[in-house]
Amino acid sequence: MPDPTLALRAEQAGLDASAPPQQADIDGWLIRLSPGKAKRSRCINALRAGSLPLDELLARCRQAYDAAGLPLAVRVTPWSQPVDLDARLAAKGWGAFDAADVMVMESLRPDPAPATLRLLDAAAYAATVGALRGSSPTAIAAHAERIAHAPVRYQGFALDGPDGGLLACGQMVVDGDLVGLYDIVSAAPRQGHGERLCRALLSAAHAQGARQAYLQVGSDNAVAQRLYARLGFVFAYRYHYRSPERELT
Repeated sequence: MPDPTLALRAEQAGLDASAPPQQADIDGWLIRLSPGKAKRSRCINALRAGSLPLDELLARCRQAYDAAGLPLAVRVTPWSQPVDLDARLAAKGWGAFDAADVMVMESLRPDPAPATLRLLDAAAYAATVGALRGSSPTAIAAHAERIAHAPVRYQGFALDGPDGGLLACGQMVVDGDLVGLYDIVSAAPRQGHGERLCRALLSAAHAQGARQAYLQVGSDNAVAQRLYARLGFVFAYRYHYRSPERELT
């Protein structure tokens, strides 16, 4: 298992990197109200145990999400507060869904001959990845807004083929000596484009001072997990969401 302090650093860095403009604190809980596609930017992160009873705290959060026209959901991590939050939400009948694994790399080694990447600004990147994912115009606009105004700088890139056609795209967030990889999407899956892209991103991050890395991947995405394991990433921890609604889309 990796150093537990690196897992916590990855969690904290991921929170900073995914911060949308629409967020607030309710009694120690960080609520995020972005209309975008990324669930981590439109959910509750239960960072601290406050003074309010759980039912009252959930009711206050419900008001905020109803006002924003968003479903209520809590992201549950190993650090969520109170410590028995997951069990208490389950007892209320809140369903669990979208488990994700955070993987870390303790020692980043750059590729000696990385692929050349094309830098994209926030709007161009959001449009590119949104087109590959079939995202709505609202989700694309929210994605562009979030990465353009994130507290740590996003850098989005495209990997192009010899004919100029898009092969894959992805983002990195360098925060001191730690880099996070985000939104790794291939236009032609299982042809090695995602791996070439990741190796190039890690090399670019190393040149900017990064020495460790993290990323998030679906717990049921065995293909992507094998790719990241080849790159040197190892499992650090798992999180999931709970909601009284149906699964969020």
